[in-house]
Amino acid sequence: MGHLTAKDIYHQLGSKIDNLAARTPWNDALFAILKELYSEREAELVVAMPYGLSTIERIATLTGFTLEELKPLLAGLCAKGLVIDLWQNNQYLYVPSPMVIGIFEFTMMRTVGHLNSKKWAELFHDYLQGDDSFYAANLKDGDQVALMRALPHEEAINQAEYVEVLDYEKAAALVDESDRFAIGLCSCRHEKHHLGTRECDVPLETCTSLGVSADYLIRNNFGREISRAEMHETLVRSRELGLVFNADNVKKRISFICHCCKCCCNALAGISKFGYANGVMTSSFMATLDEETCIGCGKCAKACPTYGITMTSAPSREKPKQQKPVIDTSVCLGCGVCGLKCENGAISLVKRKQRFILPETTFEKAVLTAVEKGTLQNLLFDNPSTMSHKFMRGFVGAFMKLPPVKKTLMSDLFRSSFLAAMKNGAIMQGKSWLIDF
Repeated sequence: MGHLTAKDIYHQLGSKIDNLAARTPWNDALFAILKELYSEREAELVVAMPYGLSTIERIATLTGFTLEELKPLLAGLCAKGLVIDLWQNNQYLYVPSPMVIGIFEFTMMRTVGHLNSKKWAELFHDYLQGDDSFYAANLKDGDQVALMRALPHEEAINQAEYVEVLDYEKAAALVDESDRFAIGLCSCRHEKHHLGTRECDVPLETCTSLGVSADYLIRNNFGREISRAEMHETLVRSRELGLVFNADNVKKRISFICHCCKCCCNALAGISKFGYANGVMTSSFMATLDEETCIGCGKCAKACPTYGITMTSAPSREKPKQQKPVIDTSVCLGCGVCGLKCENGAISLVKRKQRFILPETTFEKAVLTAVEKGTLQNLLFDNPSTMSHKFMRGFVGAFMKLPPVKKTLMSDLFRSSFLAAMKNGAIMQGKSWLIDF
């Protein structure tokens, strides 16, 4: 690739990242990020790497890089969060990081090596918050598979509804089913800290990871290992601070729980700033008001992380200046932060119909996300260099762009059968371990 100019290789890198788990539209802000974070040699490697998890030996075969070249390059990329390495089947498997959850988060979580956090914060802000192009690329088509989902604060659930809370919606239960934990800097809060726009005094060290994700963070110095007891203590602290629990959008073996505030969180900004209500999957609850006990104090409106509660005039003869909260259920996450702040118990969580898709596992989420983003062909034919894979990616990609195809595969009627076929395919390729993610 030596004949390529610097802009050429970074443009190819941008195209590669755009074809991963999150669409990443090209613009000058993205070019600035890539040029800042990747050397040209690192960019060449990531462009040539397979789209899927691969051994270092396979990467060497497909890219033309020698093992001696690859070892330090991959180690450096993993240390910067630009490549993810996972330990599976007694070996490391490598995959390029998407923009989210990946490049942005891991860059702003870095605590060792050369750190230019203020500049990085400015670059990411220009790209992610300068306009809505990133959110539009990922959310404008009404996608049903979000990266993360809100967990309800159990203390805010209406007592008559409590028996219906399932374990996969309980933060504490999700912690108890995992075996390793890490905590690191919240990337969003750290970004806003360096931008000078942070309004809260929430600790920076609040990003928690579980299982294989915790392994990755600990191994590459993005977080420190904590015990299960410390993990539970962190949940208690965040509940007291009125933070939203946004977790990995899967039922089993979640990889993270974010502790989000409305002044810093980029995911919540997708809802409150840019109007994409599908930016975070709601819990199976929503807030409801008991007007008889509400005193109109406005604490719930102030606490709501999506600005989904507004105070409106409700005068009476006795209280001519009385106000009452009105809940916009279209942006209500069902997180229960409002209920935690209500001293009278006038606002609480009640059941609602699930609006989005909750995959069972990371494998299912990856497949369904690829269908919605139009990148399934990259998972199926992941070698970027061979003509046969290029042809099949083009053929399958064109087929997947047909609206009826996507709609059919994502429908309740066909989704389970489609996922079963994908699992069988992984087993036939000797990759049954993928299904367990």
